[in-house]
Amino acid sequence: MKYSLAKVGELAVRTNLRKAERKSVQWTSLQRTGQSHSIPPSAIINTSPFEKARLSNRRKKFIVALIPPLILIPLAGVLFLSRAHAIDLITNPMSNRSPIDQTPEDYGLPYEDVLVTTRDGLDLVGWYVPTQNGAVVMVQHGYKGNRIGMLEEAEMLHRHGYGVLFTTVRAHDLSDGEVITFGYYEMRDLEAWYQYLLTRREVDPERMGILGNSMGASIAIQYAAQNEKIKAVVAHSTFSSLDDTVSTSVKAFTGLPAFPFAPLIVFWAELELGEDSSLINAKEWIAQISPRPILLLHGGKDISIAQESAEMLFEAAGEPKELWYEPDIGHAEFDTAMPEDFEARIVSFFDRYLLGD
Repeated sequence: MKYSLAKVGELAVRTNLRKAERKSVQWTSLQRTGQSHSIPPSAIINTSPFEKARLSNRRKKFIVALIPPLILIPLAGVLFLSRAHAIDLITNPMSNRSPIDQTPEDYGLPYEDVLVTTRDGLDLVGWYVPTQNGAVVMVQHGYKGNRIGMLEEAEMLHRHGYGVLFTTVRAHDLSDGEVITFGYYEMRDLEAWYQYLLTRREVDPERMGILGNSMGASIAIQYAAQNEKIKAVVAHSTFSSLDDTVSTSVKAFTGLPAFPFAPLIVFWAELELGEDSSLINAKEWIAQISPRPILLLHGGKDISIAQESAEMLFEAAGEPKELWYEPDIGHAEFDTAMPEDFEARIVSFFDRYLLGD
């Protein structure tokens, strides 16, 4: 039987189609019975080089599109967390403050409640224990602390005849304000307290000293540098500057690693306060206190303040100056860890420079 070329071609196409249908039916049957999961040979598509390049470009674009979210989402989290901690570090609303559930009376001390007003209109609360020898010591609590933390020191000083003025600063204790500025505006607070002492007739204005703990010691140094009537300064566990101690202090107060959070927290804090943190530098202030004396106390187990702070302050201070360093004492713990030595050292210092003994 003879066929034309067209007929032969048509028969060949029909034959190939029937073979492909049989293979497809066989593969579908095997797949239904669970005997095969492979792709049938007839289903394999031979992709052209152009198609392969197009698919590769799609994958690359997809991966590139993922990169910004993978970077930006963690970065946004770090920025949000650092800002939240910065705001927490520089604010202290009344609802967060500890109650004042002790007074000098609990320590057998005579005292008066005192209220002063700063030149920018904030009311500050304090206590005054009358002097017996004409000399008085202002005692300043630390960061987010209150007057209660200075009761032991006051009792000690009172036993040796000194008057004691418990000073508080804005955003602490029961005083007005919610923002902590680490010395920017707290100078107005200490000036208000000094002006109060000038109204006390029993106080000799040439016999005023100051004792501060932690941040309270830093602002004591700052204020004494501005007021030459402060005749003697005791700085217990203070920082040399915010920049010097920020890494140590951020870890201590927030639990976050110094990097990347310390510089970010400083950035947000400066933005909120509108101030430059580098200006909080006790190394510059302490040099201005001389020839009046300063006594620095620092413990080797202080985890809140950089260990180098006391050394840098001592080096920057003029004479007369003293540094009391104890390797096994923590932050502002000299009065509780070594009470007898603390009393002897502090009282002797004030006796020498306020009473002339």
